[in-house]
Amino acid sequence: MSWPRYIANIILIASQAVGRAFGRAIREELNASRQAAASTGGPAKDGRISKGAVDNLKHGMTLQEAVQILNVSPKLEDEEIKKRYDHLFAVNDKTKGGSLYLQSKVVRAKERIDEEIRNRQRSSKSSSDQESRAESAKEEEHTT
Repeated sequence: MSWPRYIANIILIASQAVGRAFGRAIREELNASRQAAASTGGPAKDGRISKGAVDNLKHGMTLQEAVQILNVSPKLEDEEIKKRYDHLFAVNDKTKGGSLYLQSKVVRAKERIDEEIRNRQRSSKSSSDQESRAESAKEEEHTT
């Protein structure tokens, strides 16, 4: 074989290796993206978007991130949340040398947690309404 043929052969083998590595990297990235979407409340199986995913998009963070930012328990107790929010908001005040970016993250975290609390209250109210309707339906059956 002549030198040009060796060089062409080396280039061909190297380009094949790079192509395989690139293809593998793309597949891994797609799999990671699918897993991330599934773990953050991505689209439901029937194609609709879940309420949690809408809230995540609306506030720019997940509930888990909001809980970590405010350093509160996942039980979401109002007093603890307000106390941590007030403290972090004051500490990050720009006039006191704080960071406006961090202060905005604290505000977004509070908004996300407040939204979750409202959702829980709505769902508990609707479930209690359903229970009371079921009880009244049972009572009607017994009286007739």
